[in-house]
Amino acid sequence: MNPTSSPALPGSSLDARRRLRELGRLADGAADSVVDVLVVGLGATGAGAALDAATRGLTVAAIDAHDLAFGTSRWSSKLIHGGLRYLASGQLDVAHESAVERGILMERTAPHLVRAQPFVLPLTPLVSRGQAALARAGFLAGDLLRVGARTSRSTLPQPRTLSAVETRHLAPALRPTGLRGGLLSWDGRLSDDARLVTAIARTAAAYGARVLTRTRALELHRDGALVRDETTGQELRIRARTVINAAGVWAGGLVDDVRLRPSRGTHLVLRSEDLGRLSAGLHIPIPGETNRFVLVLPQGDGRVYVGLTDEPVDGDIPDVPEVPETDIGFLLDVLGSALDVTVHRADVVGAFAGLRPLLDTRDAAGRTADISRKHAVLTSPSGVVTVVGGKLTTYRRMAQDAVDAAVASGGLTAGPCRTASVPLVGAARPQVLSGLDVPARLVYRYGSEAPAVHALGLEDPALARPVVPGHPVTGAELVWAVRHEGALDTSDLLDRRTRIGLVPADRAAAEETARDALASTARLR
Repeated sequence: MNPTSSPALPGSSLDARRRLRELGRLADGAADSVVDVLVVGLGATGAGAALDAATRGLTVAAIDAHDLAFGTSRWSSKLIHGGLRYLASGQLDVAHESAVERGILMERTAPHLVRAQPFVLPLTPLVSRGQAALARAGFLAGDLLRVGARTSRSTLPQPRTLSAVETRHLAPALRPTGLRGGLLSWDGRLSDDARLVTAIARTAAAYGARVLTRTRALELHRDGALVRDETTGQELRIRARTVINAAGVWAGGLVDDVRLRPSRGTHLVLRSEDLGRLSAGLHIPIPGETNRFVLVLPQGDGRVYVGLTDEPVDGDIPDVPEVPETDIGFLLDVLGSALDVTVHRADVVGAFAGLRPLLDTRDAAGRTADISRKHAVLTSPSGVVTVVGGKLTTYRRMAQDAVDAAVASGGLTAGPCRTASVPLVGAARPQVLSGLDVPARLVYRYGSEAPAVHALGLEDPALARPVVPGHPVTGAELVWAVRHEGALDTSDLLDRRTRIGLVPADRAAAEETARDALASTARLR
């Protein structure tokens, strides 16, 4: 392969051959097939636990029944929150933890994937002056959280009040009638949540972790797990000195006595032209609520996400949650309370829902919106460590606490946690990233690896073309995902390594190109 098309971090490439080789080594019964830590689940927390353990000098295997970021970690709002909502509800420890973790991601470990996102809270007639004053105080308190977390002002600018003219300049789609102005605030925003998980997993692999997708845990024990290779149906045992259950909303199905109350968060996908030019995201207050908003999130790829809901989910947990029409209607109604344009049901080109793995600590009548987002680490009588709760922003701290518990449970010798200062694949100083002679969009998604991705398109001009008209993802990005990011099928490519699949029509149009990327890479093996 052309050296310009290689990863920036040696040993970080994930592909089908590496998966098969490492799964075989775990199954062959050799002395080195016993790992210190087996992590079950490769969402943000599970991948983070694999990285944490590997950087402490432990041997690690990390498995998932499906793919990287298959579950909740790909269904978020793509925001790295500073904890303002938790501050408003009196959860000071959770708010501070969120602000600290946001700063770590933005300034140390993933500055290429997380950047500052401006938000406008429009002061419409539905927002009383008392509510506006409360929101203004909240944003100032959020800025104090930034100070307490030692995140620089250059990373997150100061909140301020906007005039009505300034507000509509940032969001022309707002209804001008009765608009008194707006409140401008800033938070962290991911280029893509699934890409963050991919970067975490690949960084773990670079430190020696065996990252194995399509490997389903059938039974968990103190000394390992019975698993099934979902590509062949073969069952085998992975032996480990300790086990971390990071399976998210499915964690309770693997370990007894873990009670969860999943909460559904739904987002709509709209075309950008339906809402006009949006230079900032929007916080639209939900009528009758004091501290809940619908978020309008421009993505820069011709799409806008609108979310989110917070509804309890009962019964069996599906692999991919369905979006009920009630959620869609609710979000459209809140949009209509503030916008001068009418967004119809037919304008919704896609929708997605994620399930938050909230620990059940309340009476069943309580709302999931009121359950604390603080995570919990539980060690079962058999010694399996389960981590639940929390949120995407604090994945690193959740992983740290889980590995601490696993080290104690397994009596392991390990170094201290290092992940607050370990840069993820693609991370580099801002001045380095800004100096790369490639499209800025690639830098924002791949960081220092952007030139290698771009080089694939230079080598083969067909790969430089967009996969779908009107969407910026190119064939080169699909090929890179197969060669280096562990993508094994078209769903991995379209639904997680890229976000093409969020719009069913775009997904259908991209299927053939995705199959070609998989086939062309297979021919090189």
